Amino acid sequence: MGHPVERESGAAAGSELPPGQRLQRGWPVTHYGPVPKFRPERWEFRVFGATADGDKHTWGHEEFTALQYTTVVADLHCVTKFSMTGAEWGGVPAAAILDLAPPAPDVTHVMVWAEYGFSSNLRLSDFASDRTIFATHKDGELLTAEHGFPVRLIVPHLYAWKGPKWVRGVEYMTADRRGFWEERGYHNIGDPWKEQRYSYQEEPGEGPEL
Repeated sequence: MGHPVERESGAAAGSELPPGQRLQRGWPVTHYGPVPKFRPERWEFRVFGATADGDKHTWGHEEFTALQYTTVVADLHCVTKFSMTGAEWGGVPAAAILDLAPPAPDVTHVMVWAEYGFSSNLRLSDFASDRTIFATHKDGELLTAEHGFPVRLIVPHLYAWKGPKWVRGVEYMTADRRGFWEERGYHNIGDPWKEQRYSYQEEPGEGPEL
């Protein structure tokens, strides 16, 4: 897996929480639907859509876990108003996926796909942050199935729903469209520091063009 690179954020190191959040001791299990069964021989991570070369890029489980490994110390802010601070997330940085499977020049957003067809849309700039990580570990231990094993996305500067559990791939998009929770009334961007919880709070330009 390579050697982890330690990184620390001001948010993770400090005590301030986003507005409306409360400090959580421990890590509650929150998700929609059942926990999927992991079958390593069938598992595949895909990058598709508007790739620079027009091809789909895939990695099996062993190939994916052999990619660049790093660690990010970051908080997790759930839209249900709890925050877990100072966790160390280990895994494959999103930037490494962008390097291995570059997007076409006109890509503006990505859709992150997970088990059962679950999805979450992100601006390319949020996905490309050097702190966005496809986490396989928390605090040096493999994730449990309930918390997203084998891979969950962590986007520290957005609410936790923007980083799905049980990720299976990334779609590059040349226009924005809403993911699973965004279609069901959650904010299209989800910045906890602006308390962007629900779609009715969206300002012009924050949602997909109709």
